Amino acid sequence: MHSPSRTKLIAGFAAVYILWGSTYLAIRIGVGTIPPFIMGAIRFLIAGSVLYLIVRPRERPTLEQWKSAAIVGVLLLVFGNGAVMWAEQKVPSGIASLLAAVVPLWMVLLDWGRRGGKRPTAMVMAGVVIGLGGLAVLVNPFGSSAAGVDRVGAVVLLGGSLSWAVGSIYSKHAPHHPSPLVGPAMQMLAGGVGLAIVSVVSGELAHFHPSTVSTHSMLAVLYLVIFGSLVGYSVYIWLLRVATPSAVSTYAYVNPVVAVFLGWLILSEPLTPRTLVAAAVIVGAVALITRGSGRAGRESQELEGSDREAELGERAARGAVREKRVARTPKSAA
Repeated sequence: MHSPSRTKLIAGFAAVYILWGSTYLAIRIGVGTIPPFIMGAIRFLIAGSVLYLIVRPRERPTLEQWKSAAIVGVLLLVFGNGAVMWAEQKVPSGIASLLAAVVPLWMVLLDWGRRGGKRPTAMVMAGVVIGLGGLAVLVNPFGSSAAGVDRVGAVVLLGGSLSWAVGSIYSKHAPHHPSPLVGPAMQMLAGGVGLAIVSVVSGELAHFHPSTVSTHSMLAVLYLVIFGSLVGYSVYIWLLRVATPSAVSTYAYVNPVVAVFLGWLILSEPLTPRTLVAAAVIVGAVALITRGSGRAGRESQELEGSDREAELGERAARGAVREKRVARTPKSAA
């Protein structure tokens, strides 16, 4: 595969930074007149169906692959993205993006807590501690509710980011379809079905009247389908193939900056000193965790590589010794 040009890489990163950062704004506009779970069901069912039809997999997904896609779709899209959509009824889009940006923090803690998990490096631990401090500044748990973020919405967002982290870790080891785009399509279809079920159980569908949907909300859903799910996700998958994981992961601390700015610019969301300080702290913490994790991964690969080289050297040395012994052994007479 030929390396892409610098222009294509810049365009790809800009797309992921801006498009995914702007989805928080689109969600906020969408839930203005569309119930969150219905909006999510529409978004992911349409996006998943279109992507699946475009790809048209030659190999039909197996039952095991559908099962793993359903689990990932529920964890990431129903509980993860569903929490964002529900919470943005109570929390400004910029604040929601900051609370959702703590996924790397959850992933570090989950990986550390599992059996045989890796202990975080000093840089990663510093990022975790700083990130928790930034959350405390943002939510203001010990102050008056009027002075901080809606606490119910904040808890739901943190729970959603935890579910996203669990789903991300599970997806690394779950059976996938060979095509890199069929899996996301299956996940979106499963997530759309799950959100539709939640909308029925929660009573949203029974009280929903399409005539009350505004033009802005319909355009927001269309934007989420095209640019948030189809274009944004496709570009993200492409970047994973042509760029380093540490570079691609920078979206995690650029998206909140974009979301906070767009929320302030378009929706006039308040940009208080508390929000600015918390944003700087959380984004900095996520950057530390991302860089620390990437460095630890590279060091681990280098150690594994050196271990393999040492093992090969030992084998070569043992082989040379055996050859010398055979050469010294006198041949028997014919």
